[in-house]
Amino acid sequence: MVSYLDAATAPLRNTGQIRLYGTEAFEGMRKACQLTASCLDELVDRVAPGVTTDAIDRFVFEFGMDHGALPATLNYRGYTKSSCTSINHVVCHGIPDNKPLKDGDVVNIDVTYILDGWHGDSSRMYPVGTIKRAAERLLEVTHECLMRGIAAVRPGARTGAIGAAIQTYAEAERCSVVRDFCGHGVGALFHDAPNILHYGNVNEGVEMRQGMIFTIEPMINLGRPHVKVLSDGWTAVTRDRSLSAQYEHTVGVTATGCEIFTLSPKGLDRPGLPA
Repeated sequence: MVSYLDAATAPLRNTGQIRLYGTEAFEGMRKACQLTASCLDELVDRVAPGVTTDAIDRFVFEFGMDHGALPATLNYRGYTKSSCTSINHVVCHGIPDNKPLKDGDVVNIDVTYILDGWHGDSSRMYPVGTIKRAAERLLEVTHECLMRGIAAVRPGARTGAIGAAIQTYAEAERCSVVRDFCGHGVGALFHDAPNILHYGNVNEGVEMRQGMIFTIEPMINLGRPHVKVLSDGWTAVTRDRSLSAQYEHTVGVTATGCEIFTLSPKGLDRPGLPA
């Protein structure tokens, strides 16, 4: 049985209950999420052939420190980096390292900042140099999946409507939806209830209510949906080594729909893609 509670009186741990946040929390989330979005904007001109993901990660750390924010992934469950950088067939949780990016790569950069106790969580795909049309198309499809999922958010609907919108579009475009990972509640906690699946039926899942805050972050593959996690315990890759892409926004449910907290201040939500 799903239960909801006032986030202002909730314990600071994941109890499985769904927090409903108020006006002050929404304002705190706007600030944290806009800081994350600003960092992702700054990375647009920094992602290029020859740049290492370690250099990107250092920038993410320093940008956060300069703005009074802590990267949420740093030392989270033993993770030692300030961001996740997932290249080509890496689905998610790629660990930054000293290997240079190559012309034609595509990389997802996932950043979460903690600012005044609020978690701003977002990711974008970045083309490296000139990419192939198949890769560009995957990025276009994946971003459209995200926006169609967001369009399904409104009070009274079920979270399955988000997954249904994403799955219907992705599969119509001959792509597949990763099942192994999902979106999640966020706010005062990094990962909270409910889970937001990126596939399913409109009548499945929990009822969305005003005040809920969660991420939508579909992972879409050019090939089959199956993934495996490498021996480092973090890096997830496609089993068939097909390209994978992901975009992520944090949203809050409002009285009539939702607010996207992590929109790019500079309109760079789709770096390198046609407007």
